[in-house]
Order: sequence, then C-alpha cells, then structure tokens
Amino acid sequence: MAPPQEGPAPARRGLVREILETAALALVVALVVRTFGVQVFRVEGESMLPTLAHGDRLLVNKLVYRLREPAPGEVVVIADPANPHRHLVKRVIAVAGDEVAVEGDAVWVNGRLLDEPYVHPGSPGTYRAGPLTVPEGYVWVMGDNRGASLDSRLLGPIPVARVEGRAAALVWPPVRIGDHGPLAAARTYR
Repeated sequence: MAPPQEGPAPARRGLVREILETAALALVVALVVRTFGVQVFRVEGESMLPTLAHGDRLLVNKLVYRLREPAPGEVVVIADPANPHRHLVKRVIAVAGDEVAVEGDAVWVNGRLLDEPYVHPGSPGTYRAGPLTVPEGYVWVMGDNRGASLDSRLLGPIPVARVEGRAAALVWPPVRIGDHGPLAAARTYR
C-alpha cells in the first residue's frame, strides 16, 4: 500500500482558506462603505422632475452629513417619515433658524423670494404653508415637481437625523448622466 500523499491536500486547504478570508474581508468592507460611506438609491416617482426622473439611480454620499449639516439647495435622500423602509429624494429649501413660507408657487425664505430655476415648469401652486421657523436639528425639503411631491408642506420640517445623505451623482441611466440639472444649487433670490 502506498503512503498517503500530503503535498496537494494541505496546499488546497490553504488556498480555500485564503479565498474565504478574502471574500469575508471584501464583504465587511462593502458593508462598512454602504453603511457609512456611499450607497446607490433609486428615485421613485416624479416628485423631482425635471432634475431627476423615476428610475434614475443616484450615488449618495452618506458621510458628508456626519461632518456638516445639510445646506439649502442640496438634493438629499431622507427616510420616509411614514415608512422607514422607503426613501424620498428632495431638495433642501431651508435649514435651522430660517423662516420659510409657501404661497402658491412662491417660496419665501427669511422674507426673500427664492429663485428656483430647477422647479418643474407648470407645477401647480396650490399650497400655503408658514411662515414657520425651521427648528434646530431640522430641515425644510421640497420636491422640484411641486404638484407631485410629498414634502415639508405636508410633513413639516424633517429631522436632520432622517437625512440619509446628499445626492452626489446620477449613475443610471447612462443616457442621463451629465443631463440631470442641479443636484446642488446655491440658494438665490429673485
């Protein structure tokens, strides 16, 4: 009877172990990046037209708001207050300490009329909200397509803790990359 071969079996076990360790490390890194760094979110609905369309996919920076507060004009992803498993994509209109008022299609912040070139043309202006001072730790968000948006006009100010991150880039569909309007627009007045 021939003696058992010891060469290939230990080498094969070492290779399998190395592959499993590498896969486990890659999984841990991916989970950490997704949880704390960046994540892709899918736009649901038409509340952000013309800037973003239903089905668009956004690369969202989840780290930025650990370093600073959201700023007016930024497009953000928030956890839906009515359904924590759903996310809403909206634009920050006002931040803590700002006084906001909405009358028809006009939005006033700190007594000045906002210039909003990103708003969907023909969005019906049938809403009235405020004047209201945004509390500390909250933001006022609205969709660019005001007639199709569930936003702060109905939900009130949104806790900053519910803001998942800032839309950094449109990554899908490829034909719309670079043709998505302002994902961040400085707050300007008319």
